[in-house]
Amino acid sequence: MPGVPVSTTVRSTTVRSGSAGSAGARRSAGSPPSPELTPGQARRIAISAQQLGAPPRPADAPAINRGHLIRLVRSIGLLQIDSVNVLARAHLLPIFSRLGDYPVSVLDGAAWPRSSRDRLLVEAWAHVASLIPLSVQPLVRWRQEQFATEPWGRVDTLRRNHPGFLDTVLAVIAEQGPSSAGDIEKALEAPGRETSGWWEWSITKTACEYLFAVGAIGVAYRRGFERCYHLIERVLPPEILATPTPAVADAKRALLALAARSHGIGTVADLADYYRISVRSGRIALAELVEEGEVTQVRVRGWKEPAFLHKDARIPRRVNGSALLCPFDPLIWARERTERLFGTRYRIEIYVPAAQRQYGYYVLPLLVGEQIVGRFDLKADRATGRLLVQASWSEQDTDSAAAADVAAVELVRMAGWLGLGETVVLPRGDLWRTLADRPGMRVGSAGEVSAAEDSAAEDSAAEDSAAEAGAAAAAASEPARVNR
Repeated sequence: MPGVPVSTTVRSTTVRSGSAGSAGARRSAGSPPSPELTPGQARRIAISAQQLGAPPRPADAPAINRGHLIRLVRSIGLLQIDSVNVLARAHLLPIFSRLGDYPVSVLDGAAWPRSSRDRLLVEAWAHVASLIPLSVQPLVRWRQEQFATEPWGRVDTLRRNHPGFLDTVLAVIAEQGPSSAGDIEKALEAPGRETSGWWEWSITKTACEYLFAVGAIGVAYRRGFERCYHLIERVLPPEILATPTPAVADAKRALLALAARSHGIGTVADLADYYRISVRSGRIALAELVEEGEVTQVRVRGWKEPAFLHKDARIPRRVNGSALLCPFDPLIWARERTERLFGTRYRIEIYVPAAQRQYGYYVLPLLVGEQIVGRFDLKADRATGRLLVQASWSEQDTDSAAAADVAAVELVRMAGWLGLGETVVLPRGDLWRTLADRPGMRVGSAGEVSAAEDSAAEDSAAEDSAAEAGAAAAAASEPARVNR
């Protein structure tokens, strides 16, 4: 499949003189030691690069359109897709965190349009399952080729037990058009799931996911959250199909450049993780990018490893944004980097058994300026039109009252975007009393607290089963092992 490296240019933003020197300056054998940045400078670079440094858009700002969306996704590189829907899907939340209230239909039309010519984003294995700009698609084709040549246990079994089945699935999709795995099973009367369970896949689903991973089919659109596949030539616009495929080393180098632009600054491991490239390949690519002037090697005070600063990175003196960040937000998805940048240990606890969770099920840190000041376990109770704040926590050495002030504003904004009429604070965490006193908040009644506890108890068995099945799921969905 054809492709070339995409352009890594973005809107003109430069490192301020006197901060860390020119980020594009090349190092030579006789050059002085790498410039040193303070932890605060590194933190502000990262926040600014992720488009989180400015205050939220005012309520009377022009409506978000396709132009706003694609400019944002090009800046942050990709949107991670995840099935958890307790609040909102993972690919929706980073846009809200940066642009505020926006119509989800704008994203749906960009990612899953009825015509390929209207497509701006495409699903691919990038960080993990992700939406990426069309121009990045040629850069991940090398991974599709690797999937096609490497062992894949479920597919190997499928080929042995059902010879020719992959070609049959392709033929059905070609004849029927966009089809889910269930649609194909009905057309073929193929074997479905033999056992029930969250992570069980039918052979048709296995075939579809494999054909998607190797680039034979793509996701034309989603029905609810279910993928509907079509032949890749019907998913991608002609100009992307006609783009030559770059050499593997060139593609990885271009992806590392994109990662450096989106992160602003990071270690080899930080930047390689953005598109799940191995540290070894990342180190080679970054050395070449230093020679090309795309990045500069720097030192960050207190960091054990050298860092790399993108040539277009800004080092603002202040950042003034505020946002609730979902667990899959690019700013915080690399947990060790998050701890280095913010001094905050953050872990997602979805797959932790309920009794062992420290902060909650779906916990969003609150970024205010350049600090994470709190974290909130959130649930959209769509049936009753409530945003449930199931736990509220302040971070160490933060002003709890100030954190509650900002949290209340952000929670009201989120409830409005989600179409929920009120925000209910339940009595858990060290910040709930302070938060519940803020405008727009309501403390949960005894009945609501009891109902929430009953619901949690009913769900705990299913959640614990999901946690135990997590490792099995990773093995089953072999494209998740995309580090190369």
